[in-house]
Amino acid sequence: MKTSLFAIAAALAAVPAIATAAPDGAAIPAVAASAETQATQGSGADGAAVIADPGDPSRTLILAGAESAGIEVFDLKGQRVATHKVGNIRALDLRADAAPGGAPLLAALDGKANAPRLFRVGAGGAPTPLALTGIKPDMTVAGLCFSRSHRDGTLYLFLVGDRGEIEQWGLAADASGAMSGRIARRWSLGSEIGYCAADDRGSVYVSQEAVGVWRFAAEPEAEIKPEIVDIVRLGHITDEAKGVAIAADGRLLVSDAKADRLNIYDPADDHAYLGSVALAAGADRVEDAGSITIAGPVVVVADDDNAPEQPNFKIVSWPALLAAAGLSERPAAPAPATMPLARPTVETAPVETGGDAADDPAIWIDPADPAQSVIIGTQKQSGLYVYGLDGKVLQYLPDGRVNNVDLRSGFRLGGRDVTLVTASNRTTKGISIYALDPATRRLTDVADGLQNTGFEDPYGLCMYRSAKTKKTYVFVNQTDGKMRQWELVATPAGKVRAKLVRDLPFASQVEGCVADDETGMLYTGEEDVGIWREGAEPRGGPARTMLAKITDNPALKDDMEGMGLYAMADGKGYLVVSSQGNDSYAVFRREGDNAYVGSFRIGADMAAGIDGVSETDGLDVSSLAAGPNFPHGLMVAQDGRNVSPPENQNFKLVPWERVAKALGLDL
Repeated sequence: MKTSLFAIAAALAAVPAIATAAPDGAAIPAVAASAETQATQGSGADGAAVIADPGDPSRTLILAGAESAGIEVFDLKGQRVATHKVGNIRALDLRADAAPGGAPLLAALDGKANAPRLFRVGAGGAPTPLALTGIKPDMTVAGLCFSRSHRDGTLYLFLVGDRGEIEQWGLAADASGAMSGRIARRWSLGSEIGYCAADDRGSVYVSQEAVGVWRFAAEPEAEIKPEIVDIVRLGHITDEAKGVAIAADGRLLVSDAKADRLNIYDPADDHAYLGSVALAAGADRVEDAGSITIAGPVVVVADDDNAPEQPNFKIVSWPALLAAAGLSERPAAPAPATMPLARPTVETAPVETGGDAADDPAIWIDPADPAQSVIIGTQKQSGLYVYGLDGKVLQYLPDGRVNNVDLRSGFRLGGRDVTLVTASNRTTKGISIYALDPATRRLTDVADGLQNTGFEDPYGLCMYRSAKTKKTYVFVNQTDGKMRQWELVATPAGKVRAKLVRDLPFASQVEGCVADDETGMLYTGEEDVGIWREGAEPRGGPARTMLAKITDNPALKDDMEGMGLYAMADGKGYLVVSSQGNDSYAVFRREGDNAYVGSFRIGADMAAGIDGVSETDGLDVSSLAAGPNFPHGLMVAQDGRNVSPPENQNFKLVPWERVAKALGLDL
């Protein structure tokens, strides 16, 4: 493949640079096109894709949007090979091996239908239509581009609109080879966006014609945070930003349309402006350049003002363009670091309010019928949910701003053993206490009145049942680092009260914690510092020591949030911690000195219609079988963004064997 790309580059570069001047009189370098295509047979020229032939570089083909003529195919000399009248096509993008069966996948904007179309590209560049369902743009579409997630491999299609709208759609193929789209997110910049380009390293660029060029994170799980690359009139774009393209080396090419030049930027250097070049074919200088495509060494620029002829495309080599700008070639940009993936199989119904709402889950395994187990999740704006393993709501308790939740079985209450569920309640500033009825799978309040924490803002919470004394405890902390431990005591009236037994202060904000009933160890996350361990018994036990410091492990990124314990026989198992700052989960051994095992992410499964997980607050894990769908237990994680479709926050359920496979763990 490398040999063929170099051969293409050599063929394209065998054209001398020429000189020209910018409209303001300042001289700018220019490069001569190695070829130009024949004029399109349609009403315009916009959008191109390149199909490289690794066996014979001379057979590399250019697929071009010819508007009313559909898609035209040209060779590197610009000769028309074929015309495919498949719609009014004016934007194209391509990803190799992305079509069902492994062929190149072409996306094309059909302007008349105001919809994207997908094609499998075959021999001679022939586009065969693929069935596409589910995508219904809520705008007049002006452009499109592909992006493949470097996190989980999901293929996305960005659509941009003439009023500044941006839509991101996840794509998946079914068993028949048809493809479907599922909305991941929508946002808007307020005025016309004509073009976009995305790499597979996590960036998507859009050109807002009257404003400038923006960069966004291409991952749908990322925050929608605009970064300006260049601004019209105030920067290096004179009047109108049009086509954008990303080279293999990571540098960005932008059409400074009214100045009839192409601007080059370096994303690796905070999008520094590197220079500009003009492009011409003989005496025909490209004016008001539209779409730009870079594929390996090949650059294709749409020339919609190809006077006095009809619109066409100019072809130039990327090395020649760089040389004209006085820039050196450099190696391809490195792929971003990745982590192993585990994918969810179930997601819960979203909570009823938007914003930061869902927070912390707890798993109860039904010993009589594991398939009837439940997930209890907090809604920190309003109350508590109980979900079945299918993600459906079984109960909702509007009991206040309930932040964290945990549970323990075997508590003696009213002459019988019950499962106690406790939660930190920021509305009452107390500890909410419930009993779980295994027959109805519902919670009943059993607190002996208000169990006041003495905190202004009770925050994190976890429970502990002592193997030595059989007593049950609850730990509660708040954002200033204060943490306390209470013993839970049954009253003769069949209620439960909390008896304070000790204070465990930290230096800064804490929340997530988990206690190991068998080993008597308590783990607490000091959010910006790291993970601590100490004895969970109120008296005696190991002193507090640092398990993992954020600054000592590059896989950890603050905040340290939710924690769960996967307990196995003989004291073995794993501690799982949410590393919120990089949307990942760190795994440590339960035994010994809690050695770090590795980190993983929860990725999307578009075929199942479930998005990935990001910005996790709370999590829980269980090693007990939970029916046929979770034979080795499961992990439940709060999803801080819940994209695709964009909905209120929820919880995702991951079979533990998927986590084990991702990290090579024993089951």
